[in-house]
Amino acid sequence: MTNFSRWFRRPPILAVETPKGPWGGSGDDGTGSTGGPRNPWATPPGGRKTPVKPSALDEFLRKARNTGGGGGGGGGGNFGGLPSGANARTLWAVGVAVIFVAWVLFTSVHQIGPQQRGVVTYFGKYAGTLEPGLRLTLPAPLADVEVVDVQKIRTDNFPVGEGENLTLTGDQNIIDLAYSVRWDIADPRDFVFQLAQPQDTVRAAAESAMRAVVATTTLSQAIGTGRTVIEQRVAELTQQILNDYKSGVRIQGVAIKQAAAPARIVEDFNAVTAAQQEAIANLNQSRSYAQQVVARAQGEAASFDKVYEQYKLAPEVTRRRMYYETMEAVLAKTDKTIVETPGGVVPYLPLSNAKRLPEPDVAPVAQAGAGQ
Repeated sequence: MTNFSRWFRRPPILAVETPKGPWGGSGDDGTGSTGGPRNPWATPPGGRKTPVKPSALDEFLRKARNTGGGGGGGGGGNFGGLPSGANARTLWAVGVAVIFVAWVLFTSVHQIGPQQRGVVTYFGKYAGTLEPGLRLTLPAPLADVEVVDVQKIRTDNFPVGEGENLTLTGDQNIIDLAYSVRWDIADPRDFVFQLAQPQDTVRAAAESAMRAVVATTTLSQAIGTGRTVIEQRVAELTQQILNDYKSGVRIQGVAIKQAAAPARIVEDFNAVTAAQQEAIANLNQSRSYAQQVVARAQGEAASFDKVYEQYKLAPEVTRRRMYYETMEAVLAKTDKTIVETPGGVVPYLPLSNAKRLPEPDVAPVAQAGAGQ
């Protein structure tokens, strides 16, 4: 709005002739001397300044503060009091430019950590892999970057929670297996493009490999010292399956936490185990007895060979000696009653009531005879 106050100012001549009032001189003579207090209603020295026209941003802020008020003066068709005309177009252009620059910065600059890799795609097609550091790409949606952690060790537990994981062994037994699989990302490109659900794929491959390996082992190997071999074979087979899928996953290891009989048949399982141990003990005992019998037979055969050598030297003497030794061994275990009857008459003898006499100690006599 144009200020017309300058047009109606008094000429300098009239201002000099004006009588002084209680406020002193007019103060607009250009000398700087007022001659008393300046009239607050008088024109300030140098005239009134033309008010500065507010900028588009100031106008927008004023409209925003007055939106919804009674004295805001905002029109109903001005979209909530927003400025219109040339100022509105300038403000909208500035806002769009700011948003565009921010969008370009946030979608083109990527900070890749030391343990991360960024897989870049242009319109969904693989374009490269970003190494650690501050990297630049085209803005979205022209380019898309998916950041993956290649050093994080991921662990999948089988089973999930407190459930059972029943597995059939090679000798037709059922065991409850609890194990874990550790893996990380070896190739970010294959990991992003080849696997839709990486964790589910790794779990399925590991479970399939474990069941295949346990199906070729016995129960004693699965619950005993064969765990290390099973873990190694499962890790190798799982890695082979994932390599066939080109999954970009590397298996770090497999650990069996528990291998035992199911809780529902633990008593029967213990009974079978006890029976197996008893069978093994009986087998060992029979083998020991067989070894004793064979050793005794071999000793008797060796003794017979020595007797046969003596028999060949003196057959008649050896034959008689063997007869006497045999009769002595047989009759020594029976009760004997010797009766001498004159005239050939045999009296009645109650042999059932006869007492057996103690056997004489013949050992010293035999030793004396052997000494002679």
